[in-house]
Amino acid sequence: MLKRILLVAVIFQISACSELQQVINQLPNGGITNDQIAGGLKEALNSGITNQVTKLAVEDGFYKNELTKILLPEELQKVDNTLRKIGLSKLADEGLKVLNRAAEDAVSEAIPIFVDAIKGMTFTDAKNILFGDKNAATTFLQTATSEALYQEFNPIINNSFKKVGADIIWKDLITKYNNLPLTNDVNPDLTDYVTGEALKGVFTMVEVEEKEIRANVAKRSTDLLKRVFALQD
Repeated sequence: MLKRILLVAVIFQISACSELQQVINQLPNGGITNDQIAGGLKEALNSGITNQVTKLAVEDGFYKNELTKILLPEELQKVDNTLRKIGLSKLADEGLKVLNRAAEDAVSEAIPIFVDAIKGMTFTDAKNILFGDKNAATTFLQTATSEALYQEFNPIINNSFKKVGADIIWKDLITKYNNLPLTNDVNPDLTDYVTGEALKGVFTMVEVEEKEIRANVAKRSTDLLKRVFALQD
């Protein structure tokens, strides 16, 4: 009995892939083409970028968003705690804020890279996303863009540190900490750390939008999105 059940399951799975277009053609309104499916997914991803990622590029886009706020790395938490104990809480708060400001300044550079990745999406990519996990589109973008985004973000974050004054503030913070007795000197690579955290924030917000579009029919703002995502409902 178990073998029979497994055989049926395998046959069903193979059939689901090979007969996908037949199922599509049987849908109301004359079905939907492969190009339309790919187009609908591209539209959804562009919507995610427009609706969510751009929100990160404004003041407090990271800093006041609990999903994306950049916190201090572990090695700097002791710096933060120590400085607060000696009455430098305001400086410590400013140090945390400027890390988020640097990310906010850089994140708009992600959008063109995302757009290029979306343009290159094939029907196979779209099909895998549509019938994949709830974050399949986000995973696709992470795979397709993470390396390019890192290379783009890293120098921008470095320049953003200067632009928002983070380099001066953190030099002051770390100097004060390193001059304290009974402390071990720290010299963190903040550019690398904030770059990584900024990328996490970007993909977090793309995933938020993707899950909304998958789960909430009202979020499907065009006829094409409604028709495409009806396939996964």
